Amino acid sequence: MNFFRTSLLSFVATVIKMLAMLAVNKAVSVAIGPSGVAIIGQFQNVIQISMTVAQGGVNTGVTKYIAEYNKSDSDIRFFICAAFYISLFCTMLVSLALIFFSGYISEYILNDDTFSYVFVLFGGTIFLYVGNQLFLSIYNGLKEINSFVFINIVQSVFSLFYTTTLVFLYGVDGALISLVTNQSIVFLIALYHSRNHGFLRLSALSNGVRFVDFKRLLKYSVMTITTAIVVPVSHIFVRNHIAAVVGNDEAGYWQAIWYISMMYLMVVTTTLSIYYLPRLSELVEKKDVRKELFLGYKVLIPIVSFGALAIYMMRDFIILLLFSDQFLPMRTLFAWQLMGDVVKIAGWLLAYIMLAKAMMKLFVVTEVLFSVLFVILSYTFLDIYGLVGVTYAFFTNYLIYFFVMLACMRRELS
Repeated sequence: MNFFRTSLLSFVATVIKMLAMLAVNKAVSVAIGPSGVAIIGQFQNVIQISMTVAQGGVNTGVTKYIAEYNKSDSDIRFFICAAFYISLFCTMLVSLALIFFSGYISEYILNDDTFSYVFVLFGGTIFLYVGNQLFLSIYNGLKEINSFVFINIVQSVFSLFYTTTLVFLYGVDGALISLVTNQSIVFLIALYHSRNHGFLRLSALSNGVRFVDFKRLLKYSVMTITTAIVVPVSHIFVRNHIAAVVGNDEAGYWQAIWYISMMYLMVVTTTLSIYYLPRLSELVEKKDVRKELFLGYKVLIPIVSFGALAIYMMRDFIILLLFSDQFLPMRTLFAWQLMGDVVKIAGWLLAYIMLAKAMMKLFVVTEVLFSVLFVILSYTFLDIYGLVGVTYAFFTNYLIYFFVMLACMRRELS
């Protein structure tokens, strides 16, 4: 698996995926304005938590251990079987919760229980999303990058047309429906592509399960679910505090700048998950880990820095392209948010060593600690500096995170 080839293929797949996401974002921002974008941000946080918990948080572990078991077909089959049953159990729980509490969730998140049908639809289709992500994690662990990227590209092209059609026909309702069903529907594409794959046949589930596989996956479940809960919840706290202190529109501006960060960093984070996780998982020698890490800093940090600079220079154009002129006041948020993005990726490159080596305790402690610190810094800086203070908090939080990661990973690298 070549770093540059993997990066190029993942870039193509990610760009197409971004177009689909932009279609939803543009429609929502024009239709309901900055305050509506803040509500959609809350909605996406709930989706993120639900999807990760429904997967049982096992997908990162699936990629890591399949890459590690690359020379033992029987171990891979046992492991896939364990991952399937964990995902099935968790999916059933999340699905029932979404359906039975749909009215309450809709009222709390969207301030309107008429959207409860969206959560019922989400609960009824989430098992397809879980299956899709499990297939992709297996392909990633097997380093079958061509299949991984092909499925992603086909799914993204379909998603682009699916999303734009729903938004065009139904407006905000179409955007909400596309957010909860997009990844579920495209599972059929992954299922068809994988119909003859030896590891992905239904007969593979008859192998039974081993306790050791459950135990290993449990570590990744804890790590992934921790991130899936503490990060979105911290954003919900920050977003609510912004709305309470300076207004709903300002909460929408912050959600918009966060969205821009997420979109352009997706290319880099996709490369980290596709290349770095399986690659670091199979490395034993520290010198090899250092070599891969330095390669990442040499290639990815300049890319992120250039992207951040380009976005800052074109910020007015980007605001009008992705949102509307109602969002122009957010232009003051770009500088510190974009600098924070660069420091964030620098820290994440080190953090992937924790994932690859299943360092559960350290990972959970740092995720919780820095999510809490971000909330504290955001509350403090917002009260002192206004809305731009939240971007100061973002930069400060990830600068501290980088140095903590550097100190924690020193033993793994020297």
